[in-house]
Amino acid sequence: MPKITIYTTTYCPYCRAAKALFKNKKVKFGEINVEGDEEKRKWLRETTGQKTVPQIFIDDKPIGGYQELVGLEQKGELDKIL
Repeated sequence: MPKITIYTTTYCPYCRAAKALFKNKKVKFGEINVEGDEEKRKWLRETTGQKTVPQIFIDDKPIGGYQELVGLEQKGELDKIL
């Protein structure tokens, strides 16, 4: 099972949706709340090139946000990664 980390905020509906998708698949993940943590947000921007959350990492590689996650799911590629 790969290591999955989701960078989130408490008020983000896409963060909740991404976590729900993994929970429905019965896949464990770690969550890091970056709300109010400017250092972590800066690191995410530098690492992913994105300002938004969620930012999802699988085995320490950024795959993108919720749209990218759903795209992988729709193509049938997410299960292959997991």
